[in-house]
Amino acid sequence: MTKLNRRLALFAIAALAACSAEKPAFKGIDITGAEYARQLTLPDASGKPRTLADFKGKVTVVFFGFTQCPDVCPTALAELAEVKQKLGPDGDKLQPVFVTVDPERDTPAVIGAYVAGFGRDFVALRGSLEQTRATAKEFKVFFAKVPGKTEGSYTIDHTAGSFVFDAQGRVRLFIRHGGGAEALASDIKLLLAGA
Repeated sequence: MTKLNRRLALFAIAALAACSAEKPAFKGIDITGAEYARQLTLPDASGKPRTLADFKGKVTVVFFGFTQCPDVCPTALAELAEVKQKLGPDGDKLQPVFVTVDPERDTPAVIGAYVAGFGRDFVALRGSLEQTRATAKEFKVFFAKVPGKTEGSYTIDHTAGSFVFDAQGRVRLFIRHGGGAEALASDIKLLLAGA
């Protein structure tokens, strides 16, 4: 075998090895490398500005919702609390972050108390309506006010899913609502293991 043929054979073997490298078997939608959901800068319930960099070193799950949501939001946050329990000691390496899409009613005191009901380390973020719109646009999240049955009342339609960031702060997964705590815990374990 000539030197050139040997090099070509080695190149082909290396290329095949790279092609067969298995991707992690995530249950959620793998959005690694997405050109969105890369920046988040909003005040928390105490008024302190927070960014994704604040949560580096932990797997972070960001969920957009509102405190008067009757079903999706409390279910999603309860699921995150369950995942933290399922992870055992590694539960401390998971950071849930709730971003309100209803800054009009979700005052800092309201969102602080709301997320505390799911876990002492849950973080609630609330910006102005303009900040909320800009953040939603960055994450490609939809939300819209829908008039209620009585004058002045309303609810909010919004994207029902969570964004998962690895410990380096990179967006990795989109989790559709209703996937269950087992599936989410499995994905979090893969990310904690360095997937």
